[in-house]
Amino acid sequence: MPERIKNYYLGCPIWGNPEWKGALFTREARAGDFLQQYGKVFNTVEGNNTFYGLPKPGAIERWGKEVPEDFRFSFKFPRRISHELQLQHAGADTRDFLNALAPIAGKIGVLFLQLPPGFGPGGMPALGQYLLSLPTDFAYAVEVRHRMFFDDPVAEKRLNELLSSHHANRALFDTSTLHLLASDDPDVITAQGKKPQVPERFTATGGQPFLRYVGHKTVAPNRPRLTYIAGIIAGWLREGRTPYVFIHSPGDLYAPQISREFHQILKEQLPGMDLGAMPPWPGESEPKPPEQMSLF
Repeated sequence: MPERIKNYYLGCPIWGNPEWKGALFTREARAGDFLQQYGKVFNTVEGNNTFYGLPKPGAIERWGKEVPEDFRFSFKFPRRISHELQLQHAGADTRDFLNALAPIAGKIGVLFLQLPPGFGPGGMPALGQYLLSLPTDFAYAVEVRHRMFFDDPVAEKRLNELLSSHHANRALFDTSTLHLLASDDPDVITAQGKKPQVPERFTATGGQPFLRYVGHKTVAPNRPRLTYIAGIIAGWLREGRTPYVFIHSPGDLYAPQISREFHQILKEQLPGMDLGAMPPWPGESEPKPPEQMSLF
């Protein structure tokens, strides 16, 4: 088995982009092949599909069988819990969510609780009670988007202390590069409309810092920001934490390539730590198709 990424987790926001065929995926890969081929390269993925509803019976078990033992899914809490109920009276829905994940409990990484933009400091008691109700078998990350958690130092301090007291990670979403772009590219415009524009934060409140990044669409323009982020990740690793890093890009066409660039930059910043190697990509490892000979 080829060497794999070690001591931290690196992945993309999805595992099944058909546009990755011929690069990350083999040219003839089908939808049913995507996760297996993705898992040969990366060791985690954002599981955003659970935000919209629980998987059908059997799907979770199948996903677990398609990835290596060191792979970790970072599923998102259903929006029913975070957005509709806003953590109130969510016990039954939470049990349903965690029971659905039980067959692959050993391959669960950090469960991601993304709170809606309207969830402000007034919701802190509910957040505290909800975190207290969660089983300690899993690690958790909480993302806030309400501006008072960024603009009010007292509210932010209380949030960070609450998360730390529950050993929960503050989910960090670095979109600063994205929102500085002046572009007429439809993918960039769509991403700017969907991704939150919040001040930069790199606060680690738990043992598994959870960082999501989205910037330029292609690889090269991201290098300065990736180098900056790698310095922060390197600091967390030196502290003995186990970071989870998810690389987005507008349209996500080049998310795997940007991730590969990030891993190389991080390795250069930590020459004394074994971070492993990103394995060869299935799509780049397969034989090239024979060239057609011209009839003329």
